Amino acid sequence: MKEFNLKIATPAGNLYSGEAVSLTVRGTEGSLGILAGHIPFVTVLKPAECHFILPDNSKREFSCGTGLLLVEKELVTVLSSEIKMAE
Repeated sequence: MKEFNLKIATPAGNLYSGEAVSLTVRGTEGSLGILAGHIPFVTVLKPAECHFILPDNSKREFSCGTGLLLVEKELVTVLSSEIKMAE
């Protein structure tokens, strides 16, 4: 699978910045799956358990509060006031 740049951040700083092959979050209309080459858009995020897949096929999980998802041509950004990365 193709990779894309992913940034996960809160007002306190970046929690993840690097490559990913997929991202799953919950928007106002339900679950969203993002892959490389997705059409650019912005949406509101709802609190949910989320995850992303790294290029080595490992899965990283995190919980996300309300926030925004910004999908751009070269970067996907998750911005939330509260994000907890799983151990």
